[in-house]
Amino acid sequence: MDPTGDLLAEVPADGGLTTGAVARLLGVAPTTLRSWDRRYGIGPAARQGGRHRRWTGADIAALRHMCALTSSGVPPAEAARTVLAGTAGPPETPRPAHASRASGPLPVGRARQECRGLARAAVRLDAPALDELLTAVLDRYGLPAAWDEVMMPVLHAVGRKWETEGERYIEVEHLLSWHVSGALRGVAAGRAPAPGAGLALLACAPGETHTLALEALAATLAQQGLPVRMFGAAVPAGALEDAVRRTGPAAVVLWAQSRRTASPALVARLDAIEWGVRGARRRPVVCVAGPGWAGRQPPGARHFSGLGDAVDTLGTL
Repeated sequence: MDPTGDLLAEVPADGGLTTGAVARLLGVAPTTLRSWDRRYGIGPAARQGGRHRRWTGADIAALRHMCALTSSGVPPAEAARTVLAGTAGPPETPRPAHASRASGPLPVGRARQECRGLARAAVRLDAPALDELLTAVLDRYGLPAAWDEVMMPVLHAVGRKWETEGERYIEVEHLLSWHVSGALRGVAAGRAPAPGAGLALLACAPGETHTLALEALAATLAQQGLPVRMFGAAVPAGALEDAVRRTGPAAVVLWAQSRRTASPALVARLDAIEWGVRGARRRPVVCVAGPGWAGRQPPGARHFSGLGDAVDTLGTL
């Protein structure tokens, strides 16, 4: 399927798209589009009321050509000259040796339009665009939906891409993960936790370094005014047990991305921890999450199927 066709189909017949809408479609920061217009003349042919930019299908096709050239390593000024000249590319300019490493599209499938924009920004290693797009989807959809319907599909697409093409997309995954993590940590906490609300302790299993799903859960719980302690990646078993004894949580969530890190033995040890006075001893509810637990749910543990399920369950403890 030609992405240009997708873009042109979304252009209304009554004057074109706004700069913000085009930025979301292409995965470019609005400030970048304005800069290309001001510096290089890559802008809309007409302006609404003489000032406001409205991008037509032809304008967007030119922008897409500009994005493709800059993604392949062509300097913006030279890419703009090529676009304005209406040629396929600057034949006299060899592409950098690294340019072919990560310039193809990511397979996001039939996802939200923001997924396509975020994927394009990630492939271009466009950090400002990533920040603007992530902020926009969080503001528009809220954290759970932004994670489930935009962030996670693009992260999975990046993972599939570098798995099928060797290690050629690792830099894309690292940059995208860093900016997703920053966006999640930037979500403002909601109301203060209610007195007596059950604490949720979140940790990756020993040897597990994938934290983003837990970061999304921690941010969502905090936003809803639920107390949480996030311990992050690769928590040693002994340290995790000590943390449970010291904090007395209502629930412990143990994340495992792979079967190698999913440890039923650790779940059993956490489930056996008790605290409190004799006759009123308490134990945590141990929950497991992540694809590493698929098909091997430990006895007594609750298994979360996704972010929404985890938030709903923890909110009742």
